[in-house]
Amino acid sequence: MPTFVTGGAGFIGSHLVRHLVETTADAITVFDALTYAGNEDNLADLPADRVRLVVGDVADRAAVEAALPGHDAVVHLAAETHVDRSLLGPDVFVRTNCDGTNVVCDVARHAGVARFVHVSTDEVYGSIETGAFTEADPLRPRSPYSASKAGSDLIALAYAETHGLPVMVTRSSNHFGPRQFPEKLIPFFTTSLLLGHDVPLYGDGLHVRDWIDVRDGCAALARVLQSGEPGEIYNIAAGNERTNRVVAEEIIALLDLDASRIEHVTDRLGHDRRYAVDAAKVRSLGWAPTRTFAESLAETVRWYQDNRAWWEPRRQRVRNR
Repeated sequence: MPTFVTGGAGFIGSHLVRHLVETTADAITVFDALTYAGNEDNLADLPADRVRLVVGDVADRAAVEAALPGHDAVVHLAAETHVDRSLLGPDVFVRTNCDGTNVVCDVARHAGVARFVHVSTDEVYGSIETGAFTEADPLRPRSPYSASKAGSDLIALAYAETHGLPVMVTRSSNHFGPRQFPEKLIPFFTTSLLLGHDVPLYGDGLHVRDWIDVRDGCAALARVLQSGEPGEIYNIAAGNERTNRVVAEEIIALLDLDASRIEHVTDRLGHDRRYAVDAAKVRSLGWAPTRTFAESLAETVRWYQDNRAWWEPRRQRVRNR
């Protein structure tokens, strides 16, 4: 099944491409604008006869029209994803996440694709004090990032209703693992400590996130691509809830440093307190996480220790408030 993966040179996208190469015989086209978070290096060791890179912007209709036809499946991951950046410059989030999704969906429906997975985030639901959101719960995004992703979800689902585009939407909890751009929490905390800095922890540090190893997350995406029902939404999570402070303490312990290396800083505007989603629906497709948080975190921290040449130049492009 020839598969078109937007954002396939980014963190989650490149891990998904790697998973598809290892588990299928599919030919894969990666369509990526190679912005600060996407990099050809993430695909360098993959077989050239299976994986083709096309550099292009999902909001550029002509570029998508030139590259997408001829594929049976689309996995749409291309997005602006960092909350802090969305507070500093929201326009690009609306353009990429909303306009880009509209273009990819429209070109895909004219091309007659058989499967279309639109990859989203648990942040579209907003914060929840107790329990977990199901796919039927309303969307209450509270940042320009999550609002633009909620808008992109609705655009994709509208194409399913209006045009019969076989869209499946996934909403995932926080992914982590090797080769993640160091603006995200786990690589940012890890590389800050490796550079000799303290960990800058927003507010009281008691904001709760549910973490999933990127390889488990990509296995879930692949399962939805293969077995999901068009028109349906699938939450993806591994049940690894941690406060940000606990995550910081665990990274500090893995690096044999002192807990005093945590520095509390002014909280982020509109900072959601807790994300949690019920993943029973995707588990009903036969998926389950295979890695514990502890083993995945230890492996990830080791990777950043061993690959300073990869992340150190990228740290200069981080824009955290």
